[in-house]
Amino acid sequence: MNSVDIGQSLRELREAGGKQAKVVARGAAMSPSKLSKLENGVLAPSIIDVERILTVLEVSGEAKVRLMEVARQVATEATAWRIYRRSGLHKHQEEIRAIEASTTLLRLFQPSCIPGLLQTPEYVRGILKDWDLTEDALEKMVGARLKRHDVLHQEGRSFRFLITESVLRWEIIGARSMAMQLDKIISMSRFPNIAIGVIPQRGGKPGLPTSAFVLFDARLATVEVPHAEITTTELPDIDLYLRKFQKFERVAVTGDDMRDLVAGIRGDFLRQQETD
Repeated sequence: MNSVDIGQSLRELREAGGKQAKVVARGAAMSPSKLSKLENGVLAPSIIDVERILTVLEVSGEAKVRLMEVARQVATEATAWRIYRRSGLHKHQEEIRAIEASTTLLRLFQPSCIPGLLQTPEYVRGILKDWDLTEDALEKMVGARLKRHDVLHQEGRSFRFLITESVLRWEIIGARSMAMQLDKIISMSRFPNIAIGVIPQRGGKPGLPTSAFVLFDARLATVEVPHAEITTTELPDIDLYLRKFQKFERVAVTGDDMRDLVAGIRGDFLRQQETD
């Protein structure tokens, strides 16, 4: 089966379910024209594309497993950031939002920056300042990322974030703005469905942090490297990242200890602001 066959299968499933293309496209966070290109084999679907469409179509069981496996074989699993920039970074945020909305348990490990679901608008702008975006593209990206935060308040969703202490100290924006960002982390950690762990700089570690990654339940993993985002549905790969997450989780500080650590770093930023 190739991309044409996958597209035809997706179209047949949609038509069998009696769903209009525009309805499926909207639910899968893509344009009707993109869905049309996927169904007609003009555009090769990514793993995330197939996952979103099948979720909207409420396809499960053997049919879903089969199509996801074919999509994995056909799709290019590493997508360069320059491609996302070309098509619009905000559109990729909408794709991620669709995956998050269908996830019951999200696990995220981040050794590079504050997780997107916990970022303030100032922090989003700060990490994008070197991306050479137009003001319009930047504002669309900020808006799309903040829209993703809605999933944090949806019933039946759980989130476990692991962040290295160095991320909290990395002054990507001004001291006052960093203090506000850390305030948000402390506040969000009190939500009953959100667990935030910070891996302290001092003390033994179970391994190297390497790259940021996200686990969507136990069905999908995305890994961020400097030039691309890698997507995998391979169970051995997912298990590898799950074990890595669990190892780091064991050395992370959580609860009140985590909040005390973050508050201390926040205090350092506020004192720095007074002397700047």
